[in-house]
Amino acid sequence: MHPMLNIAVRAARAAGKILLKEFDQGQPIDATAKGPNDWVSEMDQAAEQAIINTIKKAYPEHGIIAEESGTQTGKDNDFQWVIDPLDGTTNYLRGVPHFCISIAVVHKGTVQQGVVYDPVREELFTASRGAGAQLNGRRLRLSPLTELNGALLATGFPFKAKHRYDEYQAMFGRLFERCADMRRAGAAALDLAYVAAGRYDGFFEFGLRPWDLMAGDLLVREAGGIVTDFEGGHNYVQSGHIVAGAPKVLKQMLAQLRKKPESND
Repeated sequence: MHPMLNIAVRAARAAGKILLKEFDQGQPIDATAKGPNDWVSEMDQAAEQAIINTIKKAYPEHGIIAEESGTQTGKDNDFQWVIDPLDGTTNYLRGVPHFCISIAVVHKGTVQQGVVYDPVREELFTASRGAGAQLNGRRLRLSPLTELNGALLATGFPFKAKHRYDEYQAMFGRLFERCADMRRAGAAALDLAYVAAGRYDGFFEFGLRPWDLMAGDLLVREAGGIVTDFEGGHNYVQSGHIVAGAPKVLKQMLAQLRKKPESND
């Protein structure tokens, strides 16, 4: 395992222990609103600090971009660690056992290492650029499906941007008519990991942030998939509008996503 990936795994496991300690109590977890439909708890912050502490011990000069504490510039800012200490916060706060920690190591704008860790199921998804993706040490490959017909897709509702609901609903409708079924589980990083593992055939969502998608992006690519924006380009980290899947399924997804809302063909 690459040394930086090893540190990312160590950090993710440390955060997972903190999150599970409170989650296993079975009691409501206090949280405060940081924006419309956007919550943060003491556990998010504690998990994030555990991740940062682990990184700083090994790589004190690297930069950090974290969901809760923001950007920390390092002496060697060519390296940045992009952290989501708790993806699936609403699930976590409500006692739904579907959430994860996501950590990506970025060098000069390119993701080199990625970890998505589900502490409930003890599933550790890892990827190193050029070295493939793994789940608990087992090599990952995407679903072999080549048609949108029969595909199981995943998505996330634009709950932080409800003004875009009509646009989203039209896209959802066109895909739903052609695929086998759709899932909305509430943790985008895990959705991408599940695409890499072949559990889902494709995924799309509006308005994600870099910490939601960077590790999952590398997982999908290293498992043999493609990740684009809604136009088939590479602007998804900036826009947050992301599509991921096996090449042939993704091509058919894009054809539907790019259609005008009034088109039913």
